[in-house]
Formats: sequence, C-alpha cells, structure tokens
Amino acid sequence: MERRSFLRNAGLAGILAAGTAPAIVSAQQNIRWRLASSFPKSLDTLFGGAEAFAKNVSEATGGKFTVSVHAAGELVPAFGVVDALQQNTIECGHTAPYYFFGKDEAFALDCAIPFGMNARQMAAWMKEGNGLKLLREFYAQYNIVNFVMGNSGAQMGGWYRKEIKSVADLNGLKIRIGGFAGRVISKLGAVPQNIPAGEIYQALEKGTVDAAEWIGPYDDLRLGLHKVAKNYYYPAWWEGSTQFSLLVNSKAYNALSNEYKAIVDHAAADAHLEVLARYDAHNPTSLKQLIAEGAKLQRLPKDVMDAAFKASREVYADLNDKNPQWKKIYGDYSRFQADAYQWQGIAEGSYDQYMSAQKL
Repeated sequence: MERRSFLRNAGLAGILAAGTAPAIVSAQQNIRWRLASSFPKSLDTLFGGAEAFAKNVSEATGGKFTVSVHAAGELVPAFGVVDALQQNTIECGHTAPYYFFGKDEAFALDCAIPFGMNARQMAAWMKEGNGLKLLREFYAQYNIVNFVMGNSGAQMGGWYRKEIKSVADLNGLKIRIGGFAGRVISKLGAVPQNIPAGEIYQALEKGTVDAAEWIGPYDDLRLGLHKVAKNYYYPAWWEGSTQFSLLVNSKAYNALSNEYKAIVDHAAADAHLEVLARYDAHNPTSLKQLIAEGAKLQRLPKDVMDAAFKASREVYADLNDKNPQWKKIYGDYSRFQADAYQWQGIAEGSYDQYMSAQKL
C-alpha cells in the first residue's frame, strides 16, 4: 500500500476505534502546527520525511489537523529547533538530536554515537527495549515529547582533499563532522567543525574545512561534494546509523485528544520507514554515479578505526563519571547493543558478508 493512502484507507481502522473513528475525527477542532526542520529542501529524503509526516496527519484527519513544514532557517536556524520548542515558538521539529549534545551529551543517544547501533538495532531498542522509555524521561526535562522519524542506515566516512593513510594524517585536519562525534575525533588530533548541511559545499570548496561528511551517496551527490574533494572514505565509524526525531512541544502534544496523539505516533512511524527505505533504495545507484564522476572510493585504514574505537571508549567512560543522564541511558544502550551484535554477527553479518562477495 502506498504511503499516501496508508492512513486514509487502513490507518483509521488501526489507529482509531473501528466504526467510531470518523465521528471522533470530525468532532475534533481544527489544529495547525508548525514544524521546523533542521534540513534544507534540497535534501529531499530528510526534508521529505517531515513532509510525509504532515501529509499523513492531514489525510488521517480529513484536513482538520495540518502541519506546515519549514526548511532550516525559515522559522528558526538549523540548530535552533530545541530552543524554539522550549520557548513555545513552534509546535514540533524534525532534526538530528545529536546537534544538541552541547546542552547534554545524552541527546546523542537518540541519534548516533561513534561505534553505536545500526538501524535495525536502534529500532529494536526503541520499540522493544527501554530506549523510548528512557529518552521520553530525558526529553521531559525540556518539555519535549520525542518520536522516531527516519534513519539513514550506516553512513559513509566523507570526502577528503588528501588521502588518509594512517591515523597520523588526521592530525590538524579540519573536518566537518556531525555533532557528538567531534568529541572523539578531536582526541585523534583532528579539528571538528559542526556545519549545517546547506553550508557544507561552500566550506569544502573554500578550504574552510579539509574534509567533510554528510550522510551517504544519495545526499552527497545532491550536495555535489565529489566536485570539491575526490577521496571518498568508508565507513563512518561515528554513524553506524543515524536516527532522526520528531520533537514535539509537550504543551502542544498534551492538548491533543488521544486519537490525535495516536495519529501523530503512527504518522511519524510511517515517515520513519519511508526515510530509511529511500536511502536504501537510492544509495546504490548514487554510489555508482559518484564513482563514474571521479570519486575515489577507499576504506579507512584499520589503525584509524582502532584508534577511534579506543578514543570513543575513553569518552564514554569519562561521561559515565560526569553525566548522570548519560550514564543512565548509555548503560542500557550498551547492554542492548552487545547482545544485538552477538546475534547479528552470527546471522545477518555472516550472511551479508557471503552475499556481498557473490556475483549477482
């Protein structure tokens, strides 16, 4: 079933009480929300996730509940979403929560941390583990209710002007890297820069940074990063997956009826699947195009991976001592991850390794 009809044709039967749903919906007052995205319209997969959410909500309520979607900078800056929610300036936002690790490092656990979980593991932790419960408790301090809304899957390690042959080549390297990962890469001698997506190309072109990462082939191609740096590395050890979130002002959310709350939940869940599916569908062909246009695909040296892993564990140990919020959530996160990789290494990992070596 197409996304655009999931709520209209089937969702009301599943989300609301069968038979009484149309009457309940029609009885609701008209509601208008503003959604501030941290992403530009040019990144149609990420920005499109917010648009999908808004469309789902409108269709499920017969247009009585509408959400206007605004690109980064239209209502608030890309990194201003959380402040705007706390100040009641907007009703909701779509963002990568690790952008706000400066407020509290625990924000990153709702998004991505170096050597963290992959997309399926994150989904399992959030849905069947304690992830959503723990993060809802954390966000309550900011008067925010969080919903999973998108995942990139495993990301690429970015674009570099010069080749990275060993960990020593990171020393002094100015790299645009998202959020919390800067804490780790700085321990390797690099100089992290947190730059919004819409400004990455210019920073790399002008030499403001020596390297830059975003997400992966589909978005990197749209941003044109291969035109200003040819060395394309993988994997992004800092983002085994990146989970994006719909953050809702708690006052606005609590004002909704139970039926409308359920619609928000299911509309976000559908948008989450759409974002992940689009990346998985478009990254393979985009990678082929990038290589055809001169990208030099290379794997990060093992000593870089090993040094980064060691540094990440040092950062986490330090946070466990200093940040109670981090310690509480990360303790559960890390236990879940350890069990998940034991299983996936046996099943998924071995299967994928074999299949990727075959001629299909």
